[in-house]
Formats: sequence, C-alpha cells, structure tokens
Amino acid sequence: MSFFDRLRNRRGSTDSSMKFISYRSGLHPKGIIGLVDPSEEHVTPLRFPDNTPVRNMHQLIEEWDATHKHLLHGAPMERLDMVEVLAPLRGRDVICVGKNYKEHAEEFHKSGYDRSDNKAQPDYPVIFTKRSTSIIGHKHEIYPHPKLTQSLDYEGELAIIIGKPGIGISREDAWDHVWGATIINDVTARERQKDHKQFYIGKSFDTFCPMGPFAVHTSVLDWKSMTLETRLNGKLRQAARIDQMIFDIPTLIATCSMGTTLQPGDVIATGTPAGVCLSSGEFLKTGDRVDITISGLSTLSNTVGSGLEGPPPWSPLSERTSLGSSAYTKGMRLKGESGPVGS
Repeated sequence: MSFFDRLRNRRGSTDSSMKFISYRSGLHPKGIIGLVDPSEEHVTPLRFPDNTPVRNMHQLIEEWDATHKHLLHGAPMERLDMVEVLAPLRGRDVICVGKNYKEHAEEFHKSGYDRSDNKAQPDYPVIFTKRSTSIIGHKHEIYPHPKLTQSLDYEGELAIIIGKPGIGISREDAWDHVWGATIINDVTARERQKDHKQFYIGKSFDTFCPMGPFAVHTSVLDWKSMTLETRLNGKLRQAARIDQMIFDIPTLIATCSMGTTLQPGDVIATGTPAGVCLSSGEFLKTGDRVDITISGLSTLSNTVGSGLEGPPPWSPLSERTSLGSSAYTKGMRLKGESGPVGS
C-alpha cells in the first residue's frame, strides 16, 4: 500500500497533506524530500515505487503524474523542528516579475531607486532573474554583504512552480502548467539595483533568495482568496491579496514562455506589494527578522546575519538538484553517494 493510500485510510483524503519539504537530518545527511503533516510538526521521507529516495523536488515534479499516487514512506517520521529545512527548489535561476502591484510600483517609482523607465505602472510585465546561487532555505541567514550595500531590503512574494513543460503557453492553458507554489523573499540591494538600472545584480547576491519552507501542490490551494503578509521583527509591513496583481498568473506564464521553454520545477516569483523598506528609508540591519506568510503556504522566516564573516559557501550543483533528468528514471548518482544508484 502506498503512503498516500495510507493517508486516505487514516484521514479520508490527502487534500490536507500536499506540503512537500526538502530537508537534511541525521537520518538523511544527503538531503531528501518529505511530506509534512497537516499540523506542520512532523515530516515523513518519501521514496519512489522502486524504493529509491526522492532526493529533490525536480524529480518529484517531473514524475508527478506517474508516481505521486504510488509514493512510499521511507524511514520513520521526524520532528520538523529537528531537521534542517532546505529551499524546495534549487540549482536554477528564478524567474522574477517586478512592479506587479500598483501601490508598490508607485512607491518604487517615487523612491529614487527606479531607473527602469519613466512609468510607475508598466505596460508589460517586467521580467528579470535571480541567480541560482542566491537561493537559501527557511531559517537560513541572509548575508548582508556590507561592502556592497547599505540599502538591504525585503520583498515578500508568491512564487509559482511550473509542473508541465511548454513554450508559447496561452493564458487559457496557463493553469494546466502550474504544479503548485512556494514563498520567496526577493532580497534586494537597492543602490545596486539603481546603479545598474536592470534588476539582476542588485537581486542576485548570495543568500538573496530565501525560498520555502514548503512546495505546496495546487490541488490544495485556494488561489482566488490567497493573501500575503510580511512582518519585520513582528511588525506588519506588507499586506495584500494575490488578486491585486497588475498582471495575473496566466499572463505571467504566457509572457515567461514567449519564445522560451518553461520546464517542470521552474519557479516564477510574481512580484511584491507595497510596504518594503525603501518607502521608509530604514533598511534591513543585522538581527532583523523577516517573516512572510501566504495563506496555504505557511511562513518563510529568515534573519539578517552579522556580515562579519563571508557568505556561506555555495554547495555544488550536483548536490543541490538533478536538472533536466530524473535520478529516479535515469539512474543519476548524486555526488557523494556510493552503493546502488539512488541509495
């Protein structure tokens, strides 16, 4: 009997059990994908039907239709507060959207940091990317890069996860390509963003893309009523409904797939609402904690580090994810593994 069959027998439905987590623990030092219980207190590691561990979310998403109903549980469940939570999807640049909430577009335009054009509200989606090496997980420290910026800012964002490949996707078909969602903090060095006009450099420093804590399947998400809140040291700074976006999710998918292929596991951060630091001029400092909550996705929390030591070393790509091929289907051995493939 599969793990999901047992969940059905126990709860009558799997609807409340579609939060997936990438984590590392004493039992799983190489990292593994697990299913989080509805209370968000425990996680159970997952295995494919052939008993190989699910090592990363790219594997799971690529093989979702064929395998998700037949996944097996691995070793005993662990307490969520006793494992290291990793970013759910790593190893690829994140596609991002700028100026996608009217009030934020206006606050950014008036701030003096907007060098993109002379319009507060764009005519077309503003698309840029964040470097894959900027991605970190829930509760990992944001390195402030004190030699490079004194205007460190947060941006709470909904991030959609692509589940089905496509190029030239129409707005009408866009939802068919969505696997689910996660949360992103689009951390930004404002003066670098201003100096270089385009957003890439000011948003791609190492640790500038906290992501997580979970990847949540679309089947359990109420997209129409989804809300976002960001708190800085416990104080509410951002509050918006996702339906307040200037360009909605189907439009963003259609735009991002224009002439280019979206792949399963690609992440699109959909923009941030008003209430970021640049509106007050008081930027993030050491010890500040940013909590981003999106309904149905839980809360992503990160603290700004001291900057006295360098940023954490970036782990090799082969340890982060298998890209463009599934370790389950193609026998990829991850770095550091020995014995049978996928063991």
